[in-house]
Amino acid sequence: LGFRGFLASAAVSEVAFFVYRDLRDRGFYLSPAREDRDGKTVDFVVYPRGKGPWDDEVAYRVRAVGERDGVPAATLSGLAGTTEGTGVLAVVDEESELSYFAVAAPTLTGSSYDDVPAVTGELVTDRVLVPDPPETLHGRAFYGQRLDGTVQLSLVEAASLAARGRLGLAGRADAERALVDRGREVEGKRFDRRLQVYDALRTAGIVPKTGYKFGADFRTYADVESVADLGHSERLVRVLPADHTFAPRDIALDVRLAHGVRKEMTVALVDGGIEWLAVTRLTP
Repeated sequence: LGFRGFLASAAVSEVAFFVYRDLRDRGFYLSPAREDRDGKTVDFVVYPRGKGPWDDEVAYRVRAVGERDGVPAATLSGLAGTTEGTGVLAVVDEESELSYFAVAAPTLTGSSYDDVPAVTGELVTDRVLVPDPPETLHGRAFYGQRLDGTVQLSLVEAASLAARGRLGLAGRADAERALVDRGREVEGKRFDRRLQVYDALRTAGIVPKTGYKFGADFRTYADVESVADLGHSERLVRVLPADHTFAPRDIALDVRLAHGVRKEMTVALVDGGIEWLAVTRLTP
């Protein structure tokens, strides 16, 4: 069966064929995945160069998609959950060129300072102003931004502090409820997801700050002891519902941007709990 005849047949999709051919050209032996062994997420099992199925060693487990296909979050979760080899999303663009993305479940830990005293602030539209703040609030724990003798907190920062009894609001008996209600007014359900992820990161010893300039929900710092001696953030975090469907173009954009600013793209999928996915560029 010739090349044109092969693509015209129903033996395999053209997307899968281009991935197969590219990996073979790179010197890999690969075999079709078996659902009973590899699940529904994987299309190909790829073995290290010079090895095959008989060597009982796997380099990659690959899912092949076209650039216009939707990629359910469950697909990325399945790739991240591979116990042998690296989960890989292979995207074939309209010119039949390949992009590869490694998908993994990262370990998120940090050692950032977070011991701040209780403070009182004023809710102003979609932020909170804390007058005469203690130095540790911003200077060490990196909450908010300094503004003319005050510290300005975002709604998600303020709601997190209020939930832990570290922030009260002038003239309001229930600061946490007031802040969550305001957050939902301006962001809808997205606010609850972002607040859950923010709290989880702070609990892990990581400082989340706005990722707006990078097109993300948060940028994160793992080991903050002092804002005066602040290093670069390590991750960009995008917060999404667990049933989200990704466009490959958006994955490529996020990963390329994160790589360009020396950060790792991380996705937080929220559905009661949080599933973390790290997505990076890969050259097989």
